[in-house]
Amino acid sequence: MDLVVSQLLTGLSIASILMLVALGLAIIYGVTGVINLAHGEFVMLGAYCAWVLQTQFGLGLLASLVPIFLILCLFGWIIEAVIIRHLYDRPLDTILATWGIGVMAQQAVRLLAGGELRYVEMPASLSSSVNILGATESAYRLFVLAVALGLFAVTWYIYRKTTFGLKLRAITQNRSVASSFGVNSGRIYRLTFAYGAGIAGLAGALVSPLKSVSPEMGTTYVVDAFMVVVLGGVQSLFGTMASSAILGELSGYLAFFSNDTIAKAVVLVAIVILIRFRPQGLFVTRVRA
Repeated sequence: MDLVVSQLLTGLSIASILMLVALGLAIIYGVTGVINLAHGEFVMLGAYCAWVLQTQFGLGLLASLVPIFLILCLFGWIIEAVIIRHLYDRPLDTILATWGIGVMAQQAVRLLAGGELRYVEMPASLSSSVNILGATESAYRLFVLAVALGLFAVTWYIYRKTTFGLKLRAITQNRSVASSFGVNSGRIYRLTFAYGAGIAGLAGALVSPLKSVSPEMGTTYVVDAFMVVVLGGVQSLFGTMASSAILGELSGYLAFFSNDTIAKAVVLVAIVILIRFRPQGLFVTRVRA
C-alpha cells in the first residue's frame, strides 16, 4: 500500500510541475494562437528572479512569489506590445520571433548572471517531510501541488466567471464578431500574454529549489509544456490539468521501473502515436458554430 501511495505522490509531484509550466502556455496558445517558443525562458527568468531576490535582497522564496509574478507580467506585457502584436495571424513569424526572444533572454542572463549553476534555498518551513498512508513525501512538493491547483482554480474562475473571461472566450471563438461588439481584442491579448508570462515566472520560481537554475533550464520545460497543451486539447483548461496528471503519473510509473530518460522517451512516443490518431487532443472544447 505504501508503495502505491508513494508512486501516486511521485506522479502528482511531476504533474504539479507540468501543470504550472503548461498553464501559462495553454492560456497564451489557446487564446492568441501564438506558438510561444520563449515560454521556457519565461520560466527561467522566474527562477533567476527568485535567485536574485534571495541573494541580493534577502527575500525568501515565499515572500518573492508575488513580486516575481508582477515582474514577469510586466515583461510579457512589453514583449506583446513591442513585438507579438504585429505578428498575429502569421504563425511562422511568431515562431521565429519568440525563438529569437528566447535566445536573447538566455544570452542576456548569461552576460548578467554568468553561466554557472545557481541554487535557490527552499523555505525552512517546508523543508520537512510528511507521512501519508505510510509513504513519505516532501512538504515542499505538496506545497507546489497545492499552488498549482490554486492557480488552476483562479484561472478557471477568471476564464468562466468574470467579464474579462467572457470577452476572452468571445475573442477565442470569433475575433471579428467580438470586435464588432466593442471588445478590444488588442487589450485582451496583451493582458492574456502578460498573465501567461506571470504564471510561467511563478512556475520557474517554485521549481528553482528543486532544480539547478541555469540559462538553459527553460528548454526542457517548453517541450514538456507543449506536450501537455497539445495532449490536453489546446483550448481546454481542464484538458491541461488532466493531461498533466496523465503524463505525470505515467512518467513516474515508467521512471520507477527504468529511469527518467527512458520514461521521457516512452511518453514522447506515446504522445506522437496518440496525436497521429487524435490530432485534436484528448479533450476538445465544444463551441457553437
